Amino acid sequence: MTNLIILPILIPLFTGAILILLYKQITAQRVVAMISSIATIITSWLVVQKVREDGIQSLNVSSWDAPFGITLVSDMMAALLVLTTSVIGFVCLIYSFKSIGKEREKHYYYAVFNFLLVGVNGAFTTGDIFNLFVFFEVMLMSSYVMLVLGGTKVQLRESIKYLLVNVISSALFVIAVAYLYSVVGTLNMAHISARISEISTNGMPGILSVIAVMFLIVFGLKGAIFPLYFWMPGSYAAPPIPVLALFGALLTKVGVYSITRTYTLFFYHDMDTFGLLSILALLSIIVGVIGAIAFWDMKNIVIYNIIIAVGVILYGVSVLNTASITGAINYLIHDMIIKAALFLLIGIVIYITGTSDLRKVSGLITRYPGLGWTFFIAALALAGIPPLSGFVGKLLIVQGGFEGESFVGAFIVLMSSLLVLFSIMKIFINGFWGKSRTYNGEEQAPVRFLLIAPILLVIISALYGIGSESILPYINQAADTLLDPNIYIDAVLKE
Repeated sequence: MTNLIILPILIPLFTGAILILLYKQITAQRVVAMISSIATIITSWLVVQKVREDGIQSLNVSSWDAPFGITLVSDMMAALLVLTTSVIGFVCLIYSFKSIGKEREKHYYYAVFNFLLVGVNGAFTTGDIFNLFVFFEVMLMSSYVMLVLGGTKVQLRESIKYLLVNVISSALFVIAVAYLYSVVGTLNMAHISARISEISTNGMPGILSVIAVMFLIVFGLKGAIFPLYFWMPGSYAAPPIPVLALFGALLTKVGVYSITRTYTLFFYHDMDTFGLLSILALLSIIVGVIGAIAFWDMKNIVIYNIIIAVGVILYGVSVLNTASITGAINYLIHDMIIKAALFLLIGIVIYITGTSDLRKVSGLITRYPGLGWTFFIAALALAGIPPLSGFVGKLLIVQGGFEGESFVGAFIVLMSSLLVLFSIMKIFINGFWGKSRTYNGEEQAPVRFLLIAPILLVIISALYGIGSESILPYINQAADTLLDPNIYIDAVLKE
């Protein structure tokens, strides 16, 4: 049963290889991709239950015991994120059938889609810092293809910027790993933590503080934390909607996960680095709010809300107490689900109207009430209105802020909820209410089919909020591992 943890990586990997061979048969590609996606969800769910019952699962690849071989590790946080990723992948796959276009389908879209999931699930599951870099590269190479697939002018322009930023980020990642290896002499993440604890008995050495900042820069670029978010609004707005939903829901969250994992496992001795993380997280919230309120482009409004969410989650991590860490994990999963739903809903609006400019859209609710009210519920969930999914996570983060005497930070998080609601309700009020308009090609929009995907996500979000009492034991188990690195170390090194 331990081998289960590798299946959410292997299933999309083999599926991607098979789909390359089926590139001329679009229907066969769709069927194979759908079966693979369902299988990945099932195995991810089994992994969550296995971790819940038996604790952290680790798999030593090729039978080399940790810390000498390559190790995969699935604690509760990793297992929950892999499950969430698999669900979002399934939903975006359904949406793609009627929205991505046959030209992209012919050019290996579904194969690259699966390779992207390999990178994301692998990054969540790896227990080796160098293989975190490897899975990052798998994810990024897939994202390069998905970003440019279709070859429009805006895609080509933004892909150059995206490529340059990530090449620099990857180079810094390798340098940071090399410096870390020179200090601790190992790449296994549990072993790194144990070695740093030995070294840091009399305080964190300066070189480790420098490495911590380097990792923050690397993962901050990928996670779009202030001031390293500059590349994201343009790059994320360029690709088709299902690709945008995948990017917005998953890619930045891999960066957030990596900061959370390395800081709580490696650098928890140095509270100064957590102070820096807290400042950058709060600045991310402020900048994100300004952008979300200022823009009238629907894509950019939600993209800047990603930056806000990244700030909220990492603020919770930086406070580093039970309430804040529990809230950060809870909010991270919520945000992955609801951001994907919002991007897919905005995609339908763009499909109907032919524009993402909110000033050119109004009165949609008269002809599309299902779309309008689904968006309304998603908007409330994003802002954390009870009993929907964002409420519990944000409440716990604020509680953690007050317990940690970070009153300014807690106040900023609270205020951001009101401004997030204002920014997203701007879309609902201006786009769905007001005078009804007619749009060219509107009758060709497959609205009913496209609505299936975001409705599924909004239902999951609502159940996640309403059933929070049932889900909290899983979240608490994940938080315990982050707060006590010895749980992770003992499970991997079998001490």
